[in-house]
Amino acid sequence: MTDSLGFRKKFGVIAPSTNTAVQPEFDAMRPRGVTNHFARIHIPNDPVRNDDDFNALIGNIRSSMMATIDQVMTCEPDYLVMGMSSETFWDGLEGSKRLAERVEARAGVKVAMGSDASQQALKRYGAKRIGVITPYMPVGDAQVRRFFTDCGFEIVRLKGLRGASPVEYAHVTERELRDAINEVNGPDVDAIMQAGTNLAMARLAGIAEFWLDKPVLAINTCIYWWALRQNGIDDKIDGFGSLLLDH
Repeated sequence: MTDSLGFRKKFGVIAPSTNTAVQPEFDAMRPRGVTNHFARIHIPNDPVRNDDDFNALIGNIRSSMMATIDQVMTCEPDYLVMGMSSETFWDGLEGSKRLAERVEARAGVKVAMGSDASQQALKRYGAKRIGVITPYMPVGDAQVRRFFTDCGFEIVRLKGLRGASPVEYAHVTERELRDAINEVNGPDVDAIMQAGTNLAMARLAGIAEFWLDKPVLAINTCIYWWALRQNGIDDKIDGFGSLLLDH
């Protein structure tokens, strides 16, 4: 029997309970016959004022993540999508691989993660030198830097927005994100990558790409693109930049 709405694929998606950007952005990219089924990793919306607070945030995510996977798998999805990115960059490339192995063993299906999706997207463009935008504190930025360095990319400039709480990541405006794009851009940058699934940048990235004439990649676009392509779905989806149109 095939699901009546998700007759092509059912995606189980896990995201922090504080995240208000990833679900609407994933749903906006969803082609007909693919359905997204969200389960929430319960975390408090505690203030994030420094590296210690950010580490506590990561600890909260880790403590609830596997139980959330168990929850979403009860709808019997074909594939799992991690609608979060900070944890996927932790401990570099090897840490990312270990996380994927643990998640897939728990879920019993394959998984798309922000770390792997972003490096795969950058490779499609042949990018080597990148500008990076995150909502994180310096300790999180260091993990992002380590991951991309492990993958063979050079981070030319990185802008950490240092969001004051998990919910407030989604309060960053398109104007602020535009300014961050301009800050990390330059003739020495091949592509711009944005991390942090609660920064709503999918639409803006497509617009910025048109004017800057280079790849501008929002993490939510990368994750959903990778999930679709890994499942043999190659639909061209307009409104989110060249990744979902040309790759």
